[in-house]
Amino acid sequence: MKKYLLSILCGILLLPGCNYLDMVPEKDIETIESLFEQRTKVENWWKGLYSELNRIFADFRVNTAYLGADEFVTCQALYNSTLYNLDGLKIADGLQMSQNPYGSIWYRMYVVIRNCNIFLENVDHTYNMSEEDRNWWKADVKAVKAYVYFELVRRYGPICLIPQNMPVDLPVKDYQLPRQHVDTCFKEIINLLDESMEYVPKHSQRISNYGHTFSLEAVYALKAKVLLYAASPLFNGNAFYSDFKNKDGELLFNSTYDRNKWLLAAEAADKAAEMCEEGGRALISGTTVKKTDLLNKMSDIETMTFSRFTNSEYLLEWKYPSTFHQFFLPRLVGDDDNFDSQALGCLSPSMKMVEMYYTSNGLPIDADITWSYNNRYKLGSESSPVYEGVIPMNTDVVNLHLRREPRFYASIAGDRMYWQRGTNTADKDYNLLVRAHKGEEPWGTQYDFIVSNSWQNINGYWLKKHLFSWYNTLGYSNNLQGNETAAIIRLAEVYLMQAEAWNEYLDQPDSRVYDPLDKVRERAGILPVREAWGNYSNNPTKVTTKVGMRDIIHQEYGIEFAFEGHRYWDLRRWLTAHQTMNEKQYGWNVIGTTDQAFYNYETGPVVVWSSNKFIAPRDYLDPFDAEEILISGMVQNPGWGGR
Repeated sequence: MKKYLLSILCGILLLPGCNYLDMVPEKDIETIESLFEQRTKVENWWKGLYSELNRIFADFRVNTAYLGADEFVTCQALYNSTLYNLDGLKIADGLQMSQNPYGSIWYRMYVVIRNCNIFLENVDHTYNMSEEDRNWWKADVKAVKAYVYFELVRRYGPICLIPQNMPVDLPVKDYQLPRQHVDTCFKEIINLLDESMEYVPKHSQRISNYGHTFSLEAVYALKAKVLLYAASPLFNGNAFYSDFKNKDGELLFNSTYDRNKWLLAAEAADKAAEMCEEGGRALISGTTVKKTDLLNKMSDIETMTFSRFTNSEYLLEWKYPSTFHQFFLPRLVGDDDNFDSQALGCLSPSMKMVEMYYTSNGLPIDADITWSYNNRYKLGSESSPVYEGVIPMNTDVVNLHLRREPRFYASIAGDRMYWQRGTNTADKDYNLLVRAHKGEEPWGTQYDFIVSNSWQNINGYWLKKHLFSWYNTLGYSNNLQGNETAAIIRLAEVYLMQAEAWNEYLDQPDSRVYDPLDKVRERAGILPVREAWGNYSNNPTKVTTKVGMRDIIHQEYGIEFAFEGHRYWDLRRWLTAHQTMNEKQYGWNVIGTTDQAFYNYETGPVVVWSSNKFIAPRDYLDPFDAEEILISGMVQNPGWGGR
């Protein structure tokens, strides 16, 4: 009976790595020892660690952070699809549960942790390996383990730490490890990263075959990110969890706010930025071949999202699935030159995100005195050559689409906006004008109502970000090589971490806040933050205060990292998710056949989704599977007791 219970425990909770590597006769344990004698097999083991991380964190279908916030809306057909299983959408609607939770990584990550430990415990016995490589690989695996711990902590809060693997012949009670105080968890992550820094090479010192591994710049950036989370309101003085305890009564959160945590994060972010700049890492910029400055800047922003382990601002990158594009490419039925049967075109950027992008002056649309916020849903037109090839000239266009920043035009496609959907030829112009009214083939819906059984765009917007304009819509996947990557950490995040951490630590913002923020804004093609707010805003002093800059920095995160899986975490660590995640989702009346009908007679968008739900404090931390709680003896996260 003991062995049976032990097998259950290993398989379900803390020792999910109790697979063939541990559940074997004694004589076969030597297989691991012999495996780690050979460099080639050891390297395959090392690569296997990344393979599992790649499958979880770079796949937007599996990593629920991509779809679990308020950045997307979709039709019922995709929402309910059992073929695609986009579970993040269910989390956004408050449907998370403790019985078989959506997006659970607990089991799989402890497999990785166990395999990291096996590597670290055995790699010293590999005989045909230089000490330089041995030290590097060990350091890298420590960074991997730190990353896994971090992903667990930001999902579950306090976790169980496994410094080394446990023998399989212990009494069952010895496997029932308690959760550690969240500060202890953060300290262990930082210790692992500090230990790895001595031997992890800089990006420039690695050969291309190892582009998926940690560079030294990535280790420093991850350290800054971990410390930023430790300083953020979710983990720093959170009153929600002031009474959250282990079963033995030990508190798991510190309810007292510690300002000095922001200083540690700020200094770590400064060091990460220094390491990146020394290593030649840089934001993508400088395109000059397009017809206008705006098109050049849009090209910079688009190119920023493209990498095959070749992007100068990607500090840590892993391959994403080759099917990513099909959810966002427009479904241009009836257009023989541009229709691709794989394209669904029904996972759309939300109206909230459309309105989040700045004006051309680099300000929120409700803060720019040169931009008419009250008339944003009315029709206007554009005549400036600045917007040639982006907005049709002297044509009725909703004001919401006019005089916006380059990131808006590089990321969002909407009615009466151009979208470059292929490389132009002598006889074919692929800069397509989106015409989204009902009956306007191929963009507009052909249905008379919102349907539940077809791939229908329900709000009149398409996502351009992550799609590459030089590849035609028809046959798009034929251009992909299978080694395109998603950014896990990129340089712009380091700069925004600097700005945020210094702003939270200082009594009043200074150049330590403004300068790194302006690096991101400069690449985005907008004015420096003080110039924009001082000259064009309805609140010129906002930029001079800690609270004002906090709001500005938060919006900058939302724009710069839109649709990259960041907003899900940012809203949680800032403790603002319950204020923003319960709002209805809006869009245009896609069954309208005229400008007036489509734009709801210029009165504003219509509700297209009303199920978003976030319950505090429950939804700030993910639940453990109820069965795991039953077996392990761990305490469940607050709010998930009976669910």
